[in-house]
Amino acid sequence: MDITSENQELNDYYLPTAGDYFCLLKPRVVSLVIFTAFIGLLVAPGEIHPIIGFTAILCIAVAAGASGCLNMWYEADLDAKMKRTAGRPIPSGKIDPESALHFGVGLSVASVLTMGLLVNAVAAVLLTVTILFYVVVYTMWLKRRTAQNIVIGGASGAFPPMVAWAAVTGDVSLASVTLFAIIFMWTPPHFWALSLYACKDYANAGIPMLPVVSGEKATKNHIMLYTLAMVPVTLLPWYFGFAGLIYGATAALLGGMFIWLSYALLTDKKSVDEDSASAKKVFFFSIFYLFALFAVLGIENLIGRVL
Repeated sequence: MDITSENQELNDYYLPTAGDYFCLLKPRVVSLVIFTAFIGLLVAPGEIHPIIGFTAILCIAVAAGASGCLNMWYEADLDAKMKRTAGRPIPSGKIDPESALHFGVGLSVASVLTMGLLVNAVAAVLLTVTILFYVVVYTMWLKRRTAQNIVIGGASGAFPPMVAWAAVTGDVSLASVTLFAIIFMWTPPHFWALSLYACKDYANAGIPMLPVVSGEKATKNHIMLYTLAMVPVTLLPWYFGFAGLIYGATAALLGGMFIWLSYALLTDKKSVDEDSASAKKVFFFSIFYLFALFAVLGIENLIGRVL
């Protein structure tokens, strides 16, 4: 990925800092990955030594950061065209692409090997799939080719609780697939809401996000439909019996709020260019929504163990 000559000149005399490399790891995204993985580790049946559990979460965090780093390496040309991402370390010239590539690959290999040697092989295989899905399937294959990129590629962000579950149990179960399904269904409305108010950025970069390809109205319809499909999926942990009534009631209440906000976005007569408030409400609520669901699931599990 080429960067501009101006940024290359900056890179010739700028010494990258630890903070620049840390930015390559997409820390805000990784924080949610760590949290959902930790809840997967917590609610999985069986016991795991605290040090092994910490190692598993650390490996998941490092792998997620490495995936973000490789994503930035591959998409440096696109990032340079968008206001939202132009200040990232590679397009701004703070880190050269080759260094970012080596950093991302090194962290990826280290995270998988550590998971396999110190935790178990199943978790290591799932972690490998997670990295490859995000870097190869989503970033390299889908992102620039189809408006359905986030629907399929979003699976990469849904793997962490399943990986953590496998770290405890050594297998994949219906319950862990359910946690995967919640995040998988949550991802499209979450990112489509973002893409609505960042549509010009995506269009300038030539990324075929849904609002760029199909327009604002179609995107709002998709958000509404996916939200309606997602809410029943979030009730599955209660239905299958590995979550209790508190979680079920919370999922129903928050799901109703998500549906209401998506409907408000759908029926908002203002274009997002004029007023992006309704799209931003859906986006920021979706972050709280996923955090709250997994938090209640974890807290309820802890209470159940104590009692």
